[in-house]
Amino acid sequence: MKLAFAAVVLGLALPQPGIAGTMGFAVHDAPRDMPEVRFVTEGGARKTLEAFRGKVILLNIWATWCIPCRKEMPTLDALQADLGSSKFEVVTLSIDKAGVPAVRQFFDEYAIRNLAIYVDQTGLAFSNLGVFGLPTTLIVDGDGRELARLIGPATWNSPDMEAFLSTFIK
Repeated sequence: MKLAFAAVVLGLALPQPGIAGTMGFAVHDAPRDMPEVRFVTEGGARKTLEAFRGKVILLNIWATWCIPCRKEMPTLDALQADLGSSKFEVVTLSIDKAGVPAVRQFFDEYAIRNLAIYVDQTGLAFSNLGVFGLPTTLIVDGDGRELARLIGPATWNSPDMEAFLSTFIK
């Protein structure tokens, strides 16, 4: 009863039957509009999430200095290798003030090979998305709307997590 009350108050969906729980995500009852999120690629191109229109994305806000982020990044890389497709992409958005070079060094050190480098040195994505801690991960639908949010680290390439995320990919 307390869980149902909290879900109503917070506007969250309760776990659906047949889905391996919510894997810690707060799943929204209805998709939520998102602010524009700007970042640069490793090559210096300016982009927004609009570049991923039509795909479900797992948007992970992180930084190289964040210890839980460092620990989960190899599992995000493995998730992209396992589920990445024309319908789904893992987008890791670093808020490192040191920019692309810091992220490139981290990716090289941890042998991250399946993820692209995206950086928001301004930190505006962090504040505009209402992020309160790192890592924070959003599931975003093909129309650019937030479907769910997870605050904290996860093991992204576990069978249960991959099954859960697959329910969002059509």
